[in-house]
Amino acid sequence: MEYSPPPLFKQGASARVKVVFFSLVAIMLLVIDARLQSLSLVRQVVGSALYPLQMLAVAPRDAVNSMGDYFTQLSTLQKENAALKRAQLAQSLSVQQDQQLKLENAQLRRLLATGEQVPVKSVLAEILYDARDSFSRRIIINRGTKHGIALGQPVIDDQGVVGQVTRIFPLTSEVTLLTDKDQAIPVQVQRNGLRSVIYGKGQFGNLELRVPSNADIKAGDVLVTSGIDGIYPAGLFVAKVSLIENNATTTFERIVCLPMAGLDRHKEVLVLLVDTHIEARPEDEDAKLKKVNRRVTRDGPETPPKAKEVQP
Repeated sequence: MEYSPPPLFKQGASARVKVVFFSLVAIMLLVIDARLQSLSLVRQVVGSALYPLQMLAVAPRDAVNSMGDYFTQLSTLQKENAALKRAQLAQSLSVQQDQQLKLENAQLRRLLATGEQVPVKSVLAEILYDARDSFSRRIIINRGTKHGIALGQPVIDDQGVVGQVTRIFPLTSEVTLLTDKDQAIPVQVQRNGLRSVIYGKGQFGNLELRVPSNADIKAGDVLVTSGIDGIYPAGLFVAKVSLIENNATTTFERIVCLPMAGLDRHKEVLVLLVDTHIEARPEDEDAKLKKVNRRVTRDGPETPPKAKEVQP
């Protein structure tokens, strides 16, 4: 049974007629727009009117995409920042190593030039470590008996005397620095040739020179090895006078000196291969005569041997 509204409420055309009518109008508008391009202005007006609604509709999507891009870029920037920091640290370490290598190269050149100026043979050695003792000043070098090192040989750098070999092993040696409290080196003032002996002061890192109070010595005087001990070649720089203390109760002056060698600054040193076996001093005639007199006094006068009797 077909249902239809009562005639009182029935108005206008049917739905099918409306669909067919509007479809024909749409097709006609499409044909006219395609042929004559007469609806472009209408399209622009409608597009402009609908643009705010389109932006409002896509705003949530753009916000979500922007948030994702933000976190992605933030993570990427953090990774790039960490990588750049690591690269900067590596570059800084490389620069520091290059500077250290340049300094060591310059030091080696100065040591080689110093070795050519010294009149004895020398061996280049590297400082391995410092003997940690607050009461002594010693270092260990990477040269030993297999390299010709012997006890008592002096050790220098490009600026002056460093110390003396005091213990040897096949591949290493112990060097006692000249600032050690048990070290003493014969020196002379470079300005006037005044000779004396300089002593180490142990952990204080300086040296002490003892001369008569009337000695001609001034602050700033340079002390060099005198060479009279037969170990240190003459003319090696040892120290510079920094302080002169006058004591009225004694006839000697206490002179504080600073070592000229880079005791705590360099890693390479030169070991001078000098002959440390010093011959004994020959006895003079007076000493020999005194020995003979003491022996004669103790044993009595010697009697000459009796002559044999000759039989006729």
